Amino acid sequence: MELPYNFRDPSLAALALTHRSAGKPNNERMEFLGDALLGAIVAEMLYETHPKAAEGEMSRLRAQLVNGQALATVARELELGDSLKLGSGELKSGGFRRDSILADAFEALVAAVYLDGGFEACRTVVRTLFTDRVAALPHSSKDAKTRLQEWLQAQGQPLPHYELVSTEGEEHARVFEVNCVIAEPMAVTAAGRGSSRRLAEQDAAEVVLARLVGVQEGS
Repeated sequence: MELPYNFRDPSLAALALTHRSAGKPNNERMEFLGDALLGAIVAEMLYETHPKAAEGEMSRLRAQLVNGQALATVARELELGDSLKLGSGELKSGGFRRDSILADAFEALVAAVYLDGGFEACRTVVRTLFTDRVAALPHSSKDAKTRLQEWLQAQGQPLPHYELVSTEGEEHARVFEVNCVIAEPMAVTAAGRGSSRRLAEQDAAEVVLARLVGVQEGS
């Protein structure tokens, strides 16, 4: 598969595919920009396709789409490894096959499209590459607390507990904030908000799921 974009300035694409091991200039700054662009555009797609999803659930879904392993898969489909410019050490160690290097190069390439053609061009490229991936996301009928509990049990980890942090607002418009806490060795804490304590707990569980799934898939 080819990148659905023709560069007016091919040097931007070349820079995006230059790893830091090859010296300077390299793609590190572009990687930073591309990560932000990719996250925003994928978030927009999830906002459109999951109109009933809470913030935490959308964070979890985005983590599935833009973690290192997932982006490396996109990079392989685009055959970016064949075009990477690497230092001699990375070449010898097979850096063109490494997930982290491929994912970083793809993020940098997203930034290169933005710098070459502007935001709309970048948005079009990302949406083209991710439309099928967004459509293929599984939809679970289980609530976030149940999914988190099952995930932790499968990993042999302690189950979470929920702590009410605060209650704000008038009686008819209360906002609850709850922490979802997982003990050592994971030691994860995340906050959720909602119009009831139950909804706040669900939101917090979604945030924790997004973190844990993203870490596991990106490791």
